[in-house]
Amino acid sequence: MKNIIKLLITIALFYYLSTLIDFSKLHEILLNGHLGWIVLALIFQLASTYLAAYRWFKISQLISFKESLSFYVQSYFKGTFFNQVLPSSIGGDAVRILDLVQKKYSKTDSFYGVIVDRVVGLVGLLVLNLLATILFYGTFNSSFSLLIITIALGGILGFLSLFYLEKIKFLANYKFLELFHKLARRLNALYPTKKLLAKHISISLIVHFLSILTMYALSLSVNLGLSFEVLLIALPPVFLLTIVPISLAGWGIREGAMVGIFMLVGADQTKILAMSILYGILLIVSSLPGSYFWVKSKQAM
Repeated sequence: MKNIIKLLITIALFYYLSTLIDFSKLHEILLNGHLGWIVLALIFQLASTYLAAYRWFKISQLISFKESLSFYVQSYFKGTFFNQVLPSSIGGDAVRILDLVQKKYSKTDSFYGVIVDRVVGLVGLLVLNLLATILFYGTFNSSFSLLIITIALGGILGFLSLFYLEKIKFLANYKFLELFHKLARRLNALYPTKKLLAKHISISLIVHFLSILTMYALSLSVNLGLSFEVLLIALPPVFLLTIVPISLAGWGIREGAMVGIFMLVGADQTKILAMSILYGILLIVSSLPGSYFWVKSKQAM
C-alpha cells in the first residue's frame, strides 16, 4: 500500500510539473544534451559514491570492524542500487546492515555504524550549505538565504547537542527517546575528541561537493547558464528534501524542489527539469555496479 501511495505522489508531482513545462522543448533539450559533460558528470557521481563508502569504512574501523575498503565500496554501491530501484531513499541502509551481519558482526553495531555514517553525511551537507550561503550571500534574496542559514545552523547545533544527551539518563526510560540516548552514547564512544569527527565531516563535505559538481556538469550539458555558486546554495536543500521517503526514489520531489528553488533566480524551468531528469537517470546508471556486486554476493553464498 505504501508503494502505491508513493507512486501516486510521484505521478501527481510530475503531472503538476507538466502544467508548467513545455514537454516538446524538454524532449529537445534532453536529446541535445552535450555527451561530454554528461560523461564527466557520471565520473563525479561515481567519485562521490566511492568517497561516501570510504567514509563509512573509516567510521566502521572505529567500531573495530575488520573488513577491507573493497567490502564497503561494494556494499555501498549495492545500497545505492537498491535506493534507486526500491520506493524508499533509505532501502540501501538495510542492505548495508545485512552485509555486515552476514559477516558475523553484531546487528546493533552494524545498525549504529550505518546510522552514524548517515548522520555524519547529513551534517557535512548542512555545513557545506551554511558555508556556501554565507560566502555568497546575496546570490538569492535575503529571506531565502536567512532561511537556509537558520535551517543549517539548527541542524548542526542539533547534531552537536546529541553528544550531551548521554548525560540525560531519564531519556533511556522512553522508547522513542532511547534511540537518541543510545546514539549519543555511540557518538561519544566513537569520537572522544572532535578532531576525528571534523575529518569525517570534511569527507562528507567533499562527497556532497562532488554531487554538486555532477549537477553543474549536467547544467552545462543543457546550457542552463547558472553559476556554480547558485548550485552550491540551492542544491543542498533539494538533497535534503529527497531524503523524505514519500515518492519513488525521490522522483518528483527532486524535480519539484529544483524547479521551485531555481525559479527564485529566474532560471529556465524546462532546462531545470531536464537537468533534474538527467541527474535521476545518472543516479541509476552510476548505481549499476551495485547490481553486479549484489549478484556476485548471491552467487558466493
